[in-house]
Amino acid sequence: MKQIFLGLAIIGAQFVYAQKVVGLKVENNQKKEQPATISKDKVNLYNENFQKFITALHASDYKAVNEVLSDKVKEIVTEDVLKKVKEGIDPNKKLDVLKVGYYVTMDGVSHPNIKYKYAGDSSSKEVISAVFEDDGRLLGVLPAKKDK
Repeated sequence: MKQIFLGLAIIGAQFVYAQKVVGLKVENNQKKEQPATISKDKVNLYNENFQKFITALHASDYKAVNEVLSDKVKEIVTEDVLKKVKEGIDPNKKLDVLKVGYYVTMDGVSHPNIKYKYAGDSSSKEVISAVFEDDGRLLGVLPAKKDK
C-alpha cells in the first residue's frame, strides 16, 4: 500500500510542478528572401569571375586571384589553400555550369552557388562548387571529392 501511495505522490508531484509556456514567439533571423532562381546576367557575371579565378590559379598569379576573392575570405585564404584547390581541378578540361542555386551559410544568409562539371562529361557529376557574394566576388570554392 505504501508503494502505491509513493507512486501516486511521484506522479502527482509532476503535475503540480509542471509549467505552462505562455507567450512564446519564434523569430526568423534570415536577412531577406532570395528569389528562387538567379538571372542569366548574374550567372554570366559569376561565371566570368570564376573563370578569371581558375585562369589566375593555374598561372599561380595570386595577386589576380585576390582581385576576385571576397574581402571576407582574403584573410583566411593562403597560398597553401590555393594550391590544394588547384590540385583538385584538372587544368586541361573546360568547366561548364551544371546547377545554379543558393547556398545557406551558418549565419543564415543565402549566397548564390554554381556547381560545375567538366565539359563533355556525360555522367553530369559535380566537380566544383563555387559560392559567390551578390557583387560577383568569390566566397568559396570547393572541389568535389574524387572517387578512389
